[in-house]
Amino acid sequence: MKNKLILLVCLATALSAAQAFAQNESPSLEPVSRAALDGAPIAFIYVSSTSESGANEVQAFVASMTGKLTPVPGSPFQENVTSMAVNGKYLFAANSNGFDIDSYLIEPDGALSYVTSFNDANSEDCNSLGPVFLDHTGSTLYDMDFKGSGCSNNTYESFTLNKANAHLEQLGSSGPNSWLDLSASFIGNNQYAYSAACSGNMYWGIYGFKRESDGMLTQAVIRATPPSAPKGYFYCPSQAAADPSNHVAISMQPVDQQTFSPDKPVQLATFTAAANGNLSTTSTAENMPETSVGSVTDLNMAPSGKLLAVGGTGGLQVFHFNGASPITAYTGLLTKDEIDQFFWDNQNNLYAISRTAGKLFVFTITPSGYHQASGSPYSIGHPRNIIVQPKL
Repeated sequence: MKNKLILLVCLATALSAAQAFAQNESPSLEPVSRAALDGAPIAFIYVSSTSESGANEVQAFVASMTGKLTPVPGSPFQENVTSMAVNGKYLFAANSNGFDIDSYLIEPDGALSYVTSFNDANSEDCNSLGPVFLDHTGSTLYDMDFKGSGCSNNTYESFTLNKANAHLEQLGSSGPNSWLDLSASFIGNNQYAYSAACSGNMYWGIYGFKRESDGMLTQAVIRATPPSAPKGYFYCPSQAAADPSNHVAISMQPVDQQTFSPDKPVQLATFTAAANGNLSTTSTAENMPETSVGSVTDLNMAPSGKLLAVGGTGGLQVFHFNGASPITAYTGLLTKDEIDQFFWDNQNNLYAISRTAGKLFVFTITPSGYHQASGSPYSIGHPRNIIVQPKL
């Protein structure tokens, strides 16, 4: 009899909770669950910025499961850096002086402790460093270095890193490329990385790079033919983002062949990488979705490979990414503020900065739903770059 009574009480409790959900009400335990989510750190967020007083700094935040951000103890850190990359233990950053790459230890609470710097200047440099990024293993660091006459001979410099002390050792450069100025995105095998460039809506390229056994990145000779553009237009590819498998999303700007005017919305193509690095596509002008973000400023693939975020001068959108199959529309504009750079954590949260608006946005996005996190957007004085370190 006692066991039957306990069973009836359990069934009644479960039924009550189910009815509450069905009526869009929160069951009694939900506030406790949400508090637990808000208190569980899932990622550290770092934003390089300039304060109103003119001081260069890195603002650091702890993110909870719900996307709520709280400052890391000691933040902001007075560091003069721009682009950043993380490998779980260290944060690497391009110094604003144009030739130093600084290394920082990421403390358990997310605070940054300076470790060392590598001077990347040489007689050919223009004292200007572009984006820094890592391979999938986090054992090789790359930076975009601007060299030569007019700072036009751009190249990826490769560095092995000592995981015990964050010291860098230079391997060499990938070779000059006049149009390249963005980081490259590695496909799942960590052997090939891809980038794209559209210069002045006239000159374009889709570039492949091979990672050698020692980590050195060299430009590979690959085939990558864009889809056929609408009559009277050509496609100018500008951004690339790889999924965890062997597919690469590339933004395609239709440009008028006569006026060189980009007077149609940017479309999104998907390519498949072969074993030799060549890219092929079944995307067409008809099956590529159009974006509403204006000029594209950034592409970033969710860790799952199922969602593609697209930012631009007119806002931020997310699309369903379907491997070799056509990319499909998902969200409308999540904001109309210009969005310049963004990264995902491993819990479906997307963190994005707007330099013009001085904001840091947080969105929770899954393949079946999305919303802006409570407290977002956060005010950030003159943000430069952002990086996200998921908790390991």
